[in-house]
Amino acid sequence: MLLANKPWREECGDLERDKLFEEMYRVVYEGEIEQAAQVAGRGLAAGLDPLDCLNLGFMPALERVGEEFGKGEKFLPELVAAGEAMQRALAVVQPHLAAARRDRLTLGRVLLGTVEGDIHEIGKRIVGSLLIAAGFEVVDLGVDVSAATFLDRARELRPSIVGLSALLTTTMVRQKEVIDLFRQAGVRAQIIVGGAPVTASWAEEIGADGYAEDGGSAVALARKLAGGTGS
Repeated sequence: MLLANKPWREECGDLERDKLFEEMYRVVYEGEIEQAAQVAGRGLAAGLDPLDCLNLGFMPALERVGEEFGKGEKFLPELVAAGEAMQRALAVVQPHLAAARRDRLTLGRVLLGTVEGDIHEIGKRIVGSLLIAAGFEVVDLGVDVSAATFLDRARELRPSIVGLSALLTTTMVRQKEVIDLFRQAGVRAQIIVGGAPVTASWAEEIGADGYAEDGGSAVALARKLAGGTGS
């Protein structure tokens, strides 16, 4: 048993579904990259809510691996494997999140990207998935995105919110470069920042409109900036 207190226990009284959530947790926690997509597919085929697959199955496992890595209980290859497994699961689940929201009014368009010089993606993709589930239209520019590209796509797509991710202390400064460029160009958008080394004080220093510590706070912040509570 991987967890004494299973995050899905109160949400799921069905034994078969309970087993699926536990399997989702296990494949990410143990870094079973090839199995992650299969387990995600089985869960969706069984009728599990795609957001529950993330919140109750896959994400708690990745969070635990991150915590254990921080304590020196897990090593970098294990952290990488868990992240890869999460990526495979997200690739299966995310389209279903979008499909479930097609019949609802969007809360706004969000432009996401990892700043130039940084190729970390997993946190950004999780945030994007949660925003989609919350009712936002999300355009993900990927990783290593230059300030000029952010500006060009913002002019083209007119998002209400732009999210800048940075996972390295050496790339945090790129967030400021994007914000400065938007101001110089007179392009108006609410810009939020996040990433492991990013703090609320840094966000304030560079003139961001908000800071999100994790996926849940990113959704709450986006809803606030969009002027609605979502559904």
